[in-house]
Amino acid sequence: MISAPKKMTFPAWVGDSPSGALRVALRPLQTLIAMPTLLLLAALTAMLLRHPDVPFYEIDRVAFALLVVGAVGAALVRRQRFWVIERATWPMIGLTFLAVTSVIGEPFDNRTWSLLAAKFIVPYALFHLSAIIFQNQRRLELFELFALTVLAYLCFTSIAFLVGAKSLIFPRFILDESLGYHADRARGPLLQAVANGVSLNLLGLLAIHAILRGRIRGLKAGILLASLPLAILATMTRAVWLSFVASVGVLIVRSRNRRLRRVSIAVAVMGALAILITLSLDDQRRALTDRLQESGPVDFREAVYSGGWQMFLEKPLIGWGVNQMPAELARHVSGYNKKELYPHNTYLELLVEHGILGLAFYGWLMWELLKLGRGPVPQDECNGLLDQQFHAMWPVLLGVYLVNASVVVMNYQFVNGLLFVLAGMLAAQQRRANLEREPIAPPKAMRESAA
Repeated sequence: MISAPKKMTFPAWVGDSPSGALRVALRPLQTLIAMPTLLLLAALTAMLLRHPDVPFYEIDRVAFALLVVGAVGAALVRRQRFWVIERATWPMIGLTFLAVTSVIGEPFDNRTWSLLAAKFIVPYALFHLSAIIFQNQRRLELFELFALTVLAYLCFTSIAFLVGAKSLIFPRFILDESLGYHADRARGPLLQAVANGVSLNLLGLLAIHAILRGRIRGLKAGILLASLPLAILATMTRAVWLSFVASVGVLIVRSRNRRLRRVSIAVAVMGALAILITLSLDDQRRALTDRLQESGPVDFREAVYSGGWQMFLEKPLIGWGVNQMPAELARHVSGYNKKELYPHNTYLELLVEHGILGLAFYGWLMWELLKLGRGPVPQDECNGLLDQQFHAMWPVLLGVYLVNASVVVMNYQFVNGLLFVLAGMLAAQQRRANLEREPIAPPKAMRESAA
């Protein structure tokens, strides 16, 4: 007798129908949907540690794409709106439209589109994505922990560079003099001293806020406060020093919170001690003195600003377009034999590349971001990250960004992403607070019986 053929069996994960295989195929998507907060933090980490000049594939773009898929998928699963129009959305659309239309007819250039993404597309997308991701205190606390960890890392790296302990610096490309700028300063993974200093300043303000709320205390808080001024000093950048002093000074003079004033005074004292420590080291004292007396950068900026103004006068309305300024500026500035020159000023670059209209959109955007700090705080968030004290500190955070934007072009994804993630959190909080204040409409049956 011929035995009947055995029935084909499938692995347990397949199930009794082809839908089992489909479920398995969709598990990576389910994983992404379940962890939007971690995806956002991973994207920011990739933007921090991957410099455009370092050939490590497009890890930041991959991380950003996964973030978009995960955040939008999570919103759809929960039946939430994944795209909410805020008041700040309109100037973002205007700036992005001007930037895209200026390059859409040009031959594809990876560098141009990377700059466009770093300055407009990615930070504006992070603004809206963070608004749908950070909907509860647990996620906000996770972001705060991430910010404090990054601050500790940047402080450690900067101080290690200052004292010459370069074997402790990671990643190693920070020490590569052929990459980025300011190889003689504590420039961090962003490979630019001002960008590193802005990150330290913004994260330092978040750390002060965390100390006030008791998120970090004791020895950890003391070490972090002592490290921050020394790391700022290690950038050897006058604009970073001035913005840091100004931000701490504003907290001391304008704050109504006594604890905040005391912590800010402690940071100022730590800064004075950091200067004394630096002056006690012969090499660092000479570097600090030379940096204070250096006039070359000032002369260069005067020449570049003059050439940039001439370019603006030639095309004042809509400008020259994205990434057209460096090559054209070299033709408008004499005395510097370089093929490309950079404006070292975000506002001048906006004016030249996108004209009066672009600068007007940017001013409108910054105004809308500033107003986010004036919004109400929901009752269940009075002791959270976005409490009333954070609202009071928001103009200082935004001011640090804007002041440093006058001495460097803010085309650093991590710096832009950090600011716009915070702004997105505030926008979402404002929307929640407004919903709380809206009166609840009575059911239809009750309205009819009342009538």
